[in-house]
Amino acid sequence: MSNATHVAKIEETVARQRAFFQTGATRPVAVRVAALKRLKKEIQAREQILLDALQADLHKSHFEGYMCELGLNLDELGYLARHVAEWSRPRRRPTPLAQFKSKSYELAEPYGVVLVMSPWNYPYLLSLDPLFGAVAAGNCVVLKPSAYAPNTSRAMAELIAAVFNPDWVTVIEGGREQNAALLEQRFDYIFFTGSVDVGKMVMEKASRHLTPVTLELGGKSPVIVDRTANIPLTAKRLAFGKLLNAGQTCVAPDYCLVDRKVRDELVEELKKQFQRMLGQDPLANDHFVRIINRKHYNRLQGLLEGEEILYGGGHRDDPDSDSGWIAPTLVADTLDGTSKPMGEEIFGPILPIIPYDGLDQAIHFINRREKPLALYLFTRSQRIKERILRSCSFGGGCINDTIIHLATHHMGFGGVGQSGMGSYHGKAGFETFSHTKSIVDKKTWIDFPVRYQPYRPVKKWLLKKVLG
Repeated sequence: MSNATHVAKIEETVARQRAFFQTGATRPVAVRVAALKRLKKEIQAREQILLDALQADLHKSHFEGYMCELGLNLDELGYLARHVAEWSRPRRRPTPLAQFKSKSYELAEPYGVVLVMSPWNYPYLLSLDPLFGAVAAGNCVVLKPSAYAPNTSRAMAELIAAVFNPDWVTVIEGGREQNAALLEQRFDYIFFTGSVDVGKMVMEKASRHLTPVTLELGGKSPVIVDRTANIPLTAKRLAFGKLLNAGQTCVAPDYCLVDRKVRDELVEELKKQFQRMLGQDPLANDHFVRIINRKHYNRLQGLLEGEEILYGGGHRDDPDSDSGWIAPTLVADTLDGTSKPMGEEIFGPILPIIPYDGLDQAIHFINRREKPLALYLFTRSQRIKERILRSCSFGGGCINDTIIHLATHHMGFGGVGQSGMGSYHGKAGFETFSHTKSIVDKKTWIDFPVRYQPYRPVKKWLLKKVLG
């Protein structure tokens, strides 16, 4: 299929969705809630198919696939279905005395036709969660999954087709040609999850139409381990965060700043935890996630060349794909940050260990880099907690744990600076895909003349009495 054909097909899709949106069919709350419930039932019915597709793309176990993707998807759907009606009601606001006699309120309305572009690393979670929020708000949606995960992309296309009229929600599969064609269209909102470089391109394309965007990006998310931390528990929770999806997580711990006094103890405990979780030969563990493709597999191997390896460093090709597995690996580095893994977001099971002698050093190390998507602090000191939260800017994070801050619909999830803009999950997702109208409803039985011309000194005197 030629590029011109792709463009024409996508133009037709967007035009049909815009026409459908204009009918008002997606706006009734009952319609939105019913759609969310149908989608939940369909995901439950297709659980095995969806998890099998995830395993085919990433060698992700069914347990991890459900824990980190489908289970969270279902939880999000249930929460949205229960609260959409509440969030859609007009929200009363105070009315200034100068606007007597009126009532003021805010009203959420859908943007219209929105584009959701998602990555390959958590294909269901990072595709469907924003889609849920868009549908809950009453929008039409074009979903573009990553071509790097073709099996989950196909599974989502079939799932969505079973639940929605394509004029309401549809999936566009494909690679760069489809991405480029989509970004040439005028959408009412764009939600992108992926790399910083592509995020910049998306924002540039959106700017031509002044289309609002949410960008969920990444960066190098630090871990700080204070000398007061419970080191065995720290190592356990840090290992969990690093090994999840083989480190192919936008909020994965990217490097670890550790107080020099507990550095060696932490390294030894991390080794123990890696072995407890994946066994003596992690490359043979059937539950360990594969690196997505040969390009990233080779890139991760390249990051380890010539580095001081404290643990791990091995790799194994997958005979059934063009990729393979990278063993959990600890790399020694210093506050100079000169190791190759410190030169880019790792996105793999590699963790640089960087000792510091004072907390100021750790703070300076973080703050001289771009603002990260996540930060993780392990400490028992309330003073240190407060200091890090005051001193470091980051999207979100955890104290004495990793990753789990995004697994809730009670708080928004998003980045800051180079790690992204905007947020979603739960109410934050509904609000992201809604425009808030501010309305003043003025009564007609009274009308004060002060604001009308001609302007006179007495009117100014009265105005000052009201506005102060």
